[in-house]
Amino acid sequence: MDERIRIFDTTLRDGEQSPGFTMNTEEKLEVARALAAMRVDVIEAGFPISSKGDLEGVQLIAREVRGATIAGLARANRADIDAVVEGIRDAERPRIHTFIATSPIHMEHKLRMTPDQVYEASVDAVRHARRFAADVEFSAEDASRSDPEFLCRVFDGAIAAGASTINVPDTVGYATPEEYAALIRSLIERIPNSDKVIWSVHCHDDLGLAVANSLAAVQAGARQIECTVNGIGERAGNASLEEIVMALHTRRNYYRHETAIDTTKIYRTSRLISAITGIPVQPNKAVVGDNAFAHEAGIHQHGVLANRETYEIMTPETIGVPGNKLVLGKHSGRHALKNLLETNGVRPSDAVRQEEAGDDRGDPGPGGGRAAHRPPHLRAHVLPHLDEQHAPAEGVDHADARTRAGHPGGHGGRPRGRHVQRDQQNRRPDPVACRLCHQGGDGRDRRGGGGHGEGPGRGRALHRARDEHGRDRSQHEGVPGGGQPDRQ
Repeated sequence: MDERIRIFDTTLRDGEQSPGFTMNTEEKLEVARALAAMRVDVIEAGFPISSKGDLEGVQLIAREVRGATIAGLARANRADIDAVVEGIRDAERPRIHTFIATSPIHMEHKLRMTPDQVYEASVDAVRHARRFAADVEFSAEDASRSDPEFLCRVFDGAIAAGASTINVPDTVGYATPEEYAALIRSLIERIPNSDKVIWSVHCHDDLGLAVANSLAAVQAGARQIECTVNGIGERAGNASLEEIVMALHTRRNYYRHETAIDTTKIYRTSRLISAITGIPVQPNKAVVGDNAFAHEAGIHQHGVLANRETYEIMTPETIGVPGNKLVLGKHSGRHALKNLLETNGVRPSDAVRQEEAGDDRGDPGPGGGRAAHRPPHLRAHVLPHLDEQHAPAEGVDHADARTRAGHPGGHGGRPRGRHVQRDQQNRRPDPVACRLCHQGGDGRDRRGGGGHGEGPGRGRALHRARDEHGRDRSQHEGVPGGGQPDRQ
């Protein structure tokens, strides 16, 4: 492996600046401890000059958190830098991170400064910061839209003034991987003493390219990536820590770099951020989303049961999730159902297994095959046993098994599967929970007739529920006098 990639986490600064993600001081400390436990290299604890609360948060983290470098952000002026010094004074490994915008649009409309003034402010800020800390990072805001010649001049001056890390941000997520990598490579090749500093990148996700740009920069020579847990941050967010770390980990044969991150703490930290901010992770989020290791299609379930590597390029255990999920839904096949039953110590009769399988042609693809249209009474024969008739096998978590079948609770439990999970909003009953209303332990119908398949309704339950307007609704489609079928 080549040089290690340093992970600079800015969840508590850039991430917390985004709408809806505000944290109080104690919550920031809890997150900082989780980041340190995950072994991030640098924690950007806040922007001390911005408020008294932000300063207090940085001070608390600097006092309490050990192991990681604690950084504070400052604009390129002495007042901001002095506030950072006050904030990180007690840190085991302090860093001052100072920045100024270098793009024409920012210099003209926001800073109202000439390029020469920006250059002088950059050099003076780094020199002032070096009076208080040996570890100084300099960033050129909006670098990806700046004149490369001017960037070379500013970065050369910052290095000469004592900066130890040079950050090249794609502040508005405008760059593409190829041009961003070319920019990083050109800066490293053209600037004298570029080998004396660590080159860093900070990418935003406005075009959905933050992670791709960050990884492209690594191949061009960057050795620090600035990112956030769950990709939170201004506007569309920052590069996602979990995606960057797991890309480098999973494709280490390609990137040939590694990080110091304890990947088994990724999922827990992701959920901590979600719990504190109250903003959930999208289900299809890479690495940490509820569906990242969930499978419903029969072909996929069959493949995963045969060998997880058929559809999983990383294991859920690697990020701290106990296992994957096989969700029973309309696309599922017999292999997933058989696995669920056997996991819970249930062995259905040969007749039920044969009827459930339908034929020998394997699991259907999405929406295809006889198993996709299996009659609901088969679930009445089999699934009720998971609740009462049979206890779970020794060492098997019953609740976890139900979660994998689409029941709530555990990793990503969400309502899935038309006949397995009830629609809680309309309070329609779960046929598993109500045992199809009248079925006994021997599988016979207790309504006075025979077993399923006999009498009115052909074995479908007549259990009804009222919707929010008081109208009669039936759990199963095809029931005389019932409402619309349950569609999810």
